Amino acid sequence: MLLLHCPLLLLLLPLGSRPQKFPTRDEELFQMQIRDKAFFHDTSVIPDGAEISSYLFRDTPKRYFFVVEEDNTPLAVTVTPCDAPLEWKLSVQELPEEASGEGSGDPEPLEQQKQQITSEEGTELFSYKGNDVEYFVSSSSPSGLYQLDLLSTEKDTHFKVYATTTPESDQPYPELPYDPRIDVTSLGCTTVTLAWKPSPTASLLKQPIQYCIVINKEHNFKSLCAVEAKLSSDDAFMMAPKPGLDFSPFDFAHFGFPADNNSGKERGFLKPSKFGRQTPSKPRVDLHKVCIGNKNIFTVSDLKPDTQYYFDMFAVNTNTNMSTAYVGTFARTKEEAKQKTVELKDGKVTDVFIKRKGAKFLRFAPVSSHQKVTFSIHSCLDAVQIQVRRDGKLLLSQSVEGVRQFQLRGKAKAKYLVRLKGSKKGASMLKILATTRPNKQSFPSLPEDTRIKAFDKLRTCSSVTVAWLGTQERNKFCIYKREVDDNYNEEQKKREQNQCLGPDTRKKSDKVLCKYFHSQNIQKAVTTETIRGLQPGKSYLLDVYVIGHGGHSVKYQSKLVKTRKFC
Repeated sequence: MLLLHCPLLLLLLPLGSRPQKFPTRDEELFQMQIRDKAFFHDTSVIPDGAEISSYLFRDTPKRYFFVVEEDNTPLAVTVTPCDAPLEWKLSVQELPEEASGEGSGDPEPLEQQKQQITSEEGTELFSYKGNDVEYFVSSSSPSGLYQLDLLSTEKDTHFKVYATTTPESDQPYPELPYDPRIDVTSLGCTTVTLAWKPSPTASLLKQPIQYCIVINKEHNFKSLCAVEAKLSSDDAFMMAPKPGLDFSPFDFAHFGFPADNNSGKERGFLKPSKFGRQTPSKPRVDLHKVCIGNKNIFTVSDLKPDTQYYFDMFAVNTNTNMSTAYVGTFARTKEEAKQKTVELKDGKVTDVFIKRKGAKFLRFAPVSSHQKVTFSIHSCLDAVQIQVRRDGKLLLSQSVEGVRQFQLRGKAKAKYLVRLKGSKKGASMLKILATTRPNKQSFPSLPEDTRIKAFDKLRTCSSVTVAWLGTQERNKFCIYKREVDDNYNEEQKKREQNQCLGPDTRKKSDKVLCKYFHSQNIQKAVTTETIRGLQPGKSYLLDVYVIGHGGHSVKYQSKLVKTRKFC
């Protein structure tokens, strides 16, 4: 019998002219009823135990009815406001005689049933006004016609309603742990680490649960429905229906009908990513949502320093796509430590150390008027970024590797701010010199190619011959050798490529010779040297240092050579 299969059903007032049949949980009966098109005419209907999504126009109330056929029936009703507060009221009145039981004789016309239903006000059971997800739960409800009235006084809005007569067994919403708060376990300038206790639905009931984190700068959200309304107004299920047209917010996947392949894309949650989300076509706020699977700790990165953020966590049952909100929290990221500005003195070299991805600020304020100012930079390891501003105006922005010199136009009483940004690979070291005297050059000039070339055909058991390029400027070159193991590789050599370490850091026994060299013809600025007294079949690391007039040295790229074992 129909009464045994359907203790609860939910419908809008029908506008047909024939007797109304109610949907049921029996699949065969429901599929048979759904063929009757008049059954759904101007009706929002949902079987017991499913959630509907619907729409309210501002100041236009909407009314639902659901019928509980038997006394002492458990009942749970959940109303979820999406993007505006709602006023809603639940009341009950006795069932009309023809609506309870099959009855006998001819059924009453539907219009007469409607008059009988609405002629009396029911007994109010519960009412609420606000934007929280609110529940009505009763372990023993009387049979009757239950009436749900909803109203939005602020604006047109979406909402969701779920009703069931088997709340203990259904449990479509994930259960919250005994402590549903989100804890901020770590706070940085650009990161916040969050932790929360797992939902018992996942840990005890073993249902598939994933957690979705929402981050924004405005306020906390009460429901995932509210988040989705803000993220995009173009999702199909969030679109407002046009007045005067039928609007049946059925998701037929609940009833065994094949789901539209696109619906999952529209309603699906995001896959885990680095603080990413699908880009809505019309974003309303700076809002980010990321779903991270079943982890219960997550670090949000790429935040702005000294900024307050609001964090919400939602447990989502991936079987039902229904969610429950944890208690949201907020936190302010730490303020960036104020950079200490280093004062540069005219004509003096300053050593600078920069952490990985870090930055340093330097200030140069010439005491006298000047026509030009020269910045010489020697990057010891990887390339660094340099920016120079004069009285706030950007004059230079370059990447520097090795030794570079920049000459800028001066200005009376000008102050120069230098920003140095380190490498992403690791820490950076460099030397910098600022001067208003053009002839003051502490760093030696270098050729474009600072490699050392070894001549394989000139190798012997006790010597190797190498060559390197010079410049038009007369400089002092010193060559050093060091015996290394046969398993010495390029990676070890790379770790020793600090160009700022001079000959003073080497053992005296490593020194081969020093000599002065230059050529006015840059094409002929090449020198060779044969290094003797080596052991047969041994590996050596060769270094060439060029020393400038100010005593500062720059190391060429190291060269690994090996003598012949048999001659």
